[in-house]
Amino acid sequence: MSTVAMLRQFRIGGFSVFDFATTLLGTWLLSPLLSAGFRELGIEIPRTNWLWLAIPIGELVHLVLGLKTPLYQDVVDPSGHYLWKLAFIIMIVMGLRGIHLVRQ
Repeated sequence: MSTVAMLRQFRIGGFSVFDFATTLLGTWLLSPLLSAGFRELGIEIPRTNWLWLAIPIGELVHLVLGLKTPLYQDVVDPSGHYLWKLAFIIMIVMGLRGIHLVRQ
């Protein structure tokens, strides 16, 4: 068993804790670079907003690439998983709240 496979075996509700942790850690580390890029475009996005938007952006990428993960399937399932859908709406709202245009 590889190291990554071993780390991905720890799950909460069918979802890999390692996947969520690496997503949030990677977003936290990359957010200054992402914010600087968007600042050049006149948009200010704080680090905490990137953290709120990390999971919804990841699921959007899965949608575009056609990757069927358990979380993706729960979110697009029209007949249930309303708690995940509510959590996604909250994450998107919290992520968009602090974003504002920068005067240049």
